[in-house]
Amino acid sequence: MTDLSPAALRGAVDLSSLRQAAARPTPGAGAPPASASAPSLVFDATDDTFAQVLELSRTVPVVVDLWAEWCGPCKQLSPVIEKVVTELDGRVVLVKVDVDANPQLAQAFRAQSIPMVVGLVGGQPVPLFTGAVPEQQVREVLGQLLQLAAQHGVTGTVPREDGDGAETEPAKAPLPPLHAEAFAAIEEGDYARAIAAYEKALAENPRDADAQAGLGQVRLLDRVQGVDLAEARSAAAANPSDVPAALLVADLDVTGGHVDDAFERLLDLMAALPDAERGPLRERLLEYFGLVGDTDPRVLRARGRLASLLF
Repeated sequence: MTDLSPAALRGAVDLSSLRQAAARPTPGAGAPPASASAPSLVFDATDDTFAQVLELSRTVPVVVDLWAEWCGPCKQLSPVIEKVVTELDGRVVLVKVDVDANPQLAQAFRAQSIPMVVGLVGGQPVPLFTGAVPEQQVREVLGQLLQLAAQHGVTGTVPREDGDGAETEPAKAPLPPLHAEAFAAIEEGDYARAIAAYEKALAENPRDADAQAGLGQVRLLDRVQGVDLAEARSAAAANPSDVPAALLVADLDVTGGHVDDAFERLLDLMAALPDAERGPLRERLLEYFGLVGDTDPRVLRARGRLASLLF
């Protein structure tokens, strides 16, 4: 469990390069505004707009969700954070940052692994958690963030546009039954049941792209569940030609956002192995390409090298 004490605000991450030059009053120096201005309870931020987010955090605590389009665990975690933030009814704001599109923010937050979630209180960052976590843990951590914010005089709110807690966007179409079953299983951490649901959906409709993507993501989560990163890396280093060990470390790299490292590891091993032993590495690379996206520059580079090895 994350321990958010007042000391947690001291020097966790240096965001000085993102602040506007003008000095601002420190939190707690006076009565905070009763409400703050924000586009909504959940909105996107960029390298160019993040100074306004820092200012907003002087009135209401901000949760920053650092994610990427290719990151499967990010797609599982983000809806959970949005749900919890929405239920807090304006006492916390969620800001989403695409690390691929915003390299300055990724560097400032030292986002070496995603999903990465950071709080902002009075313009100061405090780490919350890294990786996909259960909904109950998200609730507990955001509760602690609210307590920390109160200790620093940051107790404002952002009013909801609808004013009565009703949904401001049109209701989304319900998920197909097997997709809904898979999503519920993922939230419960039952990856085997989620895999079975997605496989059944694909058996019924082999062209179901959402089921295919979901299956790849949940298989990855299932493979890395409970794995000790240090032990996995040590095993792979001790036997560089061990294909299962290399595949496991590559899974951990992709889960942590180190996509290029995973591609390079598997392609290097393919280059060193005879053709008859390359099959599992090729299959895993193709799975990764589907997760990250066929148009991603990293995939294009890796796909080109893969082709040169195979042909």
